Amino acid sequence: MWGLVPLFWPLLKPSGAIEILAHRMVWSLVAVGAALLVLRRWAWIGELLRQPRRLALIGLAAAVITVNWGVYIWSVNSGHVVEASLGYFINPLVTIAMGVLLLKERLRPVQWAAVGIGAAAVVVLAVGAGRPPWISLTLALTFATYGLVKKKVNLGGLESLAAETAMQFLPALGYLVWLGTQGEATFASHGAGHGALLAATGVVTAAPLVCFGAAAIRVPLSTLGLLQYLAPVFQFGLGILYFHEAMPAERWAGFSLVWLALTLLTWDALRTARRGRVALAAAGRRVEPLPTPSLNPPGVRVGEE
Repeated sequence: MWGLVPLFWPLLKPSGAIEILAHRMVWSLVAVGAALLVLRRWAWIGELLRQPRRLALIGLAAAVITVNWGVYIWSVNSGHVVEASLGYFINPLVTIAMGVLLLKERLRPVQWAAVGIGAAAVVVLAVGAGRPPWISLTLALTFATYGLVKKKVNLGGLESLAAETAMQFLPALGYLVWLGTQGEATFASHGAGHGALLAATGVVTAAPLVCFGAAAIRVPLSTLGLLQYLAPVFQFGLGILYFHEAMPAERWAGFSLVWLALTLLTWDALRTARRGRVALAAAGRRVEPLPTPSLNPPGVRVGEE
């Protein structure tokens, strides 16, 4: 679903990126609130309101994802789908780099190599385009920061999105009201179909999250990690085949380096997971089973009464 989202945002023209973003915030809260109502998952709200630190982290997550959503919508509707897809390709590399810089995590040699190749890819793309790939870097940095903050908040996907959009709601609604007073709002002035599409931004935001949450329960974690690469792959394909964006040689070179880095990361993760399973199995074999207690009374052999 996330990989096909670039097909949706152009349908909302002539609405501008900021108006679409504001509608996404408002209608996402409506959609997520309805889902929580059906699931009857409200107990977390009172607990969250009593924890100022977690509320502050939710506010930070809301601010960061606002930038991410806004830049992504603008990039798709401005003909930068391929560059936007690059942001989600390099997101794992940025996440690893943030882990080293902020959390003082130690990397394995293959991870260092992948990060270095990713950095080289950004340089190649910047030299080829004559400017840094700021759309890609902004999307990767904001989404990596968002993931880091959400890890510290420790809320479920739906609950977290509900809390974030609740903080976004009033500013977004205020902007839409102001836009209406200026006569520039498109919600009601371009027909019921256009209004329905703007309202559907909530479902477009919430539905993939619900499906991802359901898959996380049923699909092995290693498989789930690999499936997350499908979104930028679909976005990249749409950018070239559907939106017909240019792919000069230097861009292919940069993307190839990114894909090489991701291949190394994936191979290293699978190898590490396999070694962990083998070590666990070996440890299990070394544990000798306890003797089974005899069911016969002392001094009585089997067959004797």
